Amino acid sequence: MMTQPGLRERKKVRTRDAIRTAALALFAKHGFEKVTVAQVADRADVSEATVFNYFPTKEELVLSRLEDFRAEMLAAVRDRADGVSATTAFRDFLMPRRPIAGSADELDRLRTVNRIITGSPALLARERLVDDHSTAELAGLLATESRAPAGDVRPWVVAHALVGAHRSLILFTRAQVLDGVGGPLLTRRVRAQATRAFALLDQGLAGYPRSASTR
Repeated sequence: MMTQPGLRERKKVRTRDAIRTAALALFAKHGFEKVTVAQVADRADVSEATVFNYFPTKEELVLSRLEDFRAEMLAAVRDRADGVSATTAFRDFLMPRRPIAGSADELDRLRTVNRIITGSPALLARERLVDDHSTAELAGLLATESRAPAGDVRPWVVAHALVGAHRSLILFTRAQVLDGVGGPLLTRRVRAQATRAFALLDQGLAGYPRSASTR
């Protein structure tokens, strides 16, 4: 049987949502760097300490899902079924399972978040840092699985390629969202781009792109 969350848990969810909503409204209006955590706390009608209880860093007010996503992404590779390649597991994890920004409200929220991110050097740097951590963890996982000798760069090459594919899809999706594209159309476009990207990785990079003289 499914159990409903208790009163305390529901209050925590409401408080977290209220803080994040207040933060996004302020960041969208003034820019991430120009807003303080104290201002977010005042807007959400909580203490500054409460904000940090829910969001340990200011960046997490916008990027709170990144660390969870990183853990899920690594788990998809680590816990894949026997006989499934790391590339296939990674691709299957990234493929959209439901429409991206399926409603006007969802698209508006996603556009707001991405405008905040693209306008903030700090948030862009945080994204790159998370990508670096993801690459290092994935390379370590692949090295262990393949029993790669010390100094073997191949696990790192694969990890960089996979995380790079993910990053490329994020940038593609971001550009589409900022252009107002969402719902089934965006989902189809992302799936098509992901299919092309991972087909390229599966085939290997030899011969891509061809030199001008051989086209």
